[in-house]
Amino acid sequence: MKQVARARAKPAVAPKIGFVSLGCPKALVDSERILTQLRAEGYATSNAYADADLVIVNTCGFIDAAVEESIGAIGEALAENGRVIVTGCLGAQGDVVRNAHPQVLAVTGPHDTDAVLRAVHDNLPRPHDPYVDLVPPQGIKLTPKHYAYLKIAEGCDHRCTFCIIPSMRGGLVSRPVGDVLQEAENLVKAGVRELLVISQDTSAYGVDIKYRTGFWRGRPVKTRLFELARGLGELGAWVRLHYVYPYPSVDDLIPLMAEGCLLPYLDIPFQHASRRILQLMKRPASAERVLHRIAAWRAACPELTLRSTFIVGFPGETEAEFEELLQFLEEAQLDRVGCFAYSPVEGAAANLLTGCVPEPLKEERRARFMAVQQKISAARLAAKVGRTLVVLVDSIDSNIAIARSSADAPDIDGVVTIRGAKRLRAGSFAEVVVEGSSEHDLSGRLAA
Repeated sequence: MKQVARARAKPAVAPKIGFVSLGCPKALVDSERILTQLRAEGYATSNAYADADLVIVNTCGFIDAAVEESIGAIGEALAENGRVIVTGCLGAQGDVVRNAHPQVLAVTGPHDTDAVLRAVHDNLPRPHDPYVDLVPPQGIKLTPKHYAYLKIAEGCDHRCTFCIIPSMRGGLVSRPVGDVLQEAENLVKAGVRELLVISQDTSAYGVDIKYRTGFWRGRPVKTRLFELARGLGELGAWVRLHYVYPYPSVDDLIPLMAEGCLLPYLDIPFQHASRRILQLMKRPASAERVLHRIAAWRAACPELTLRSTFIVGFPGETEAEFEELLQFLEEAQLDRVGCFAYSPVEGAAANLLTGCVPEPLKEERRARFMAVQQKISAARLAAKVGRTLVVLVDSIDSNIAIARSSADAPDIDGVVTIRGAKRLRAGSFAEVVVEGSSEHDLSGRLAA
């Protein structure tokens, strides 16, 4: 009897998901987790609305401009595709999304991957394909291959009056230290050269679980930022700390930076310098103590780069209090600074404060603030001319490379432009002799 070979049935075509990720790096990590899980389940991704079976929009809702951008992105996705699931911070704000776009398929809040996956399953069932392993160990990343954000906790226990993040993301929930270190190790093995540590309050890591002991590589590790940082430093990649609240425990990290275990870089949002304004914000209220600690940090680690953000035009801010902030800026000599004109956010406690600062005055103060900081930044960068710096290359265009030093976080800080860079590649380290500077950036040539 003639035998007929039975052909293996081809798996069904994988349904395609389009994805729009808005907001901060913490939201970006949420997007990466969602995409990683969808990929693990057999879904494909699409870069075009027309080619996607549905679109997920991860929204931001921190300030009014972000809300408008998110609402607009949802509308664009609906117009171009028609099948949209909404997640993220804006999804936590009641019926804002439904009122603007009632035709969306589902709305979920931030860091709720399970709810997003349920919505996808309800609206786009996946075919079963047992033959293909679809997920790399490091997961799906939206950043370039050589750097990645590492989120160590969710939520925040502070109640800053200008912020509604705790009402959207909840209180502090620290990830198990073993999970964080294993994720970091997987990323480095996959070629990541820089780990950017993020959370709402990085300094508070482990406080919620009383610094519970976890395990990594068969040894006990406390769930605390110092021990986490020391473990990350063993992996051989740059480790950069973001969103660090100025607790006294931060002092313990400076020796790790001086030793080369961590990048000598701290991102600390000071927000203001006036004691009264800081108290109204419910922020730590001692500019003198901050200046003393900055001096001590720099004495212990001269290469330290300090980045911060500030708010001007907060309700009740007087001209004298704004001048106090400018004086603090002159004395602190911070390397990288961002400044925002105060913007009321629905649900924030600061909305109940009196003494609203007129919009033109807010903008005028912001411009004056940035003019002072630009002079400081220009002088601090000019002092680096003639030095040789180690940089991480982000991209190459012809004979020019765009790179970053230890003082430069991606997207928010400056860059180092390198000429004569044909032999470099993205993701490589190089030594550069600094030959020029501006208010924000450096330029130079490869060291011999």
